[in-house]
Amino acid sequence: MKPKIQLSKEQRAAMQKCIQEYFFTVRDEEIGDLAALLLLDFVTEKLGPVYYNQGVQDCVALMKDKLDDLYGLEL
Repeated sequence: MKPKIQLSKEQRAAMQKCIQEYFFTVRDEEIGDLAALLLLDFVTEKLGPVYYNQGVQDCVALMKDKLDDLYGLEL
């Protein structure tokens, strides 16, 4: 089973506010707390893993480069 991305209450509240500010500023539209939280849940569930996996892949590539640097120290 894949691990689920978990956000703290503080993170969820801050992201909810960001979503609401985005809709108000960019779309000139007010959305309520529930709509913002439902959108956040969708993004977290469907899009979050893509960004997470990209971060893991970037980290692996960086670690491989560093490992190559260490092999360069061999005598």
